[in-house]
Amino acid sequence: MTSVSHPRIGIVGLGIMGGAMARALLAAGHEVVGHDIDPRRMRDLKRAGGRPIAAVADLAQAADALITALPSAQALHQVTTMLAAVRPPRAGQVLLETSTLPLADKAQAARSLRAQGRVMLDAPISGTAHPRPQENWIMYLSGPAPACRQVREWVAAFTLEAPRVGPFGSGTKLKLAANHLVAILNVACAEMTAFARHMGLDPRVALRHMGHSPYIGTGLMRLRMPMMIARRYQPASMKVGIWQKDMQIIADMARAVDCPTPLLNASAGVYSAAMAMGLAQHDTAATAEVWAALPRPAPARRRPRATGAPGRARG
Repeated sequence: MTSVSHPRIGIVGLGIMGGAMARALLAAGHEVVGHDIDPRRMRDLKRAGGRPIAAVADLAQAADALITALPSAQALHQVTTMLAAVRPPRAGQVLLETSTLPLADKAQAARSLRAQGRVMLDAPISGTAHPRPQENWIMYLSGPAPACRQVREWVAAFTLEAPRVGPFGSGTKLKLAANHLVAILNVACAEMTAFARHMGLDPRVALRHMGHSPYIGTGLMRLRMPMMIARRYQPASMKVGIWQKDMQIIADMARAVDCPTPLLNASAGVYSAAMAMGLAQHDTAATAEVWAALPRPAPARRRPRATGAPGRARG
C-alpha cells in the first residue's frame, strides 16, 4: 500500500526527461510504473526497478499520481483520450504535464482531464538530461495551489526546486521565456568559441576563465562549450531536431502576443543550418559546426596612404 509521502507514480513517456524522473524516483524509494511506445525504454525501466505497463489506462489505474513527458501535443491529446476510458479515476489523482508544448493544447487537455475528475498541473522543467536531476532541475508548477502543495514533497526526488509560479499556464509561459534565452545564449557561445579560435586563442582558456565568472558565466556555457571545444555532440542532452519544436512554440507565442524577437529570429537560422547539415540527432551545442563550415571572410583591402600635406585654398 502506498503512502501520502510515497505515492506510486505513473510516468507516460520514458525518454530523456521521463526516464531520468523514473530513475530518480526509484532511487528515492518510490514505486514507479511507466509506459512508452518504445519497447527499449520499457525494458530500461524494468532494469532500473520500475514496472512497465503496456496500456495507459492500466497505468492510470495502478498509479496514485501521473506524469506526462511527451514529444508533441498530439501525443498529449492521445493520452488524455486514453485516460477517459478509466472511470472513475483514483481519488485525488493529479497529472503533472512536464512537456514543452503550446499552451492552448495544454489548456485543452486540462479541460478534458477536469471533466474526467482529474487535476492537471502545467509543470514544465528547466534543465537538461542529468544523472542527478535533483541537483539542477527547476520545475515550474502552475495550477491550483492545493494540488501544487500535494505534489511538491515527492517531486523533490528529481528537482532542485519546484515553486508554484502562478495559475495554470504560468509554468509554460515561464519555460518559454527561459528557452528563448537558452536559444540565444547557446548560439552566442558557439560564435564566441569560433571567435576565440580565429584569434588563435584556445577556447578552453576562455571557458576556464569565463565559465564560473559571477558576471558572465552560465550553466549553459559550462554544459555546452566543452562539447563545442571537443566537437563531440553525442550523447545529446537536447537534440537539435527536438529543439526546433521548442523554437516554433516560442515563435508562435511571440507572434500571438505581438512581441518582436529579432535576436531569437537571428538564432533560429543557425539551428536551421545545423539541421541542414544533418545534425538533427546531435546536441544543440552542434550549432558550433555552423561556424566551422562558414568560409573565412576575405581580408579587408587597405586604403593607400595619402602623400603630402593638403594645399591651402587660394583666394
